[in-house]
Amino acid sequence: MQSIREEEGTNHQQQTENFSGNIKYILAGIFFGIVFVKAEIVSWFRIQEMFRLASFHMYGVIGTAVVVATISTFLIKKFKIKTIQGEEVIFSERPLDKGNIIGGLLFGFGWALTGACPGPLYGLLGSGFAVFVVAILSAVAGTYAYGLLREKLPH
Repeated sequence: MQSIREEEGTNHQQQTENFSGNIKYILAGIFFGIVFVKAEIVSWFRIQEMFRLASFHMYGVIGTAVVVATISTFLIKKFKIKTIQGEEVIFSERPLDKGNIIGGLLFGFGWALTGACPGPLYGLLGSGFAVFVVAILSAVAGTYAYGLLREKLPH
């Protein structure tokens, strides 16, 4: 019988970290939040422009992210780069199924309705847009619901 890690091809961190070990992630999150705000990635107006095909700004940002991710993935695979904790990074082939399509549609509808994908929600909240508490709570509730219903959802 395969382990969950092998079966799903996921990377489960084997070593645990205490709160002080997680400070680096909090600082990285704050840094990225500042970058997102300054680059207008969290701007509802910029996202609306993208969905109306009126500006290249967001497509440039997303395209750059795709290129960086592609190069990074290639380098991690080629040089067998390990995590900071020295653990192997596992990439697995995942077939496209109707669950991906349904999830993508839900993600897109949420993005279109709120004007923000989940990443910048905290940056928007930190910028003083308190209304995004609703979107954050909704995202957390959706993640929790997915965890509860995962086995019953289409594969």
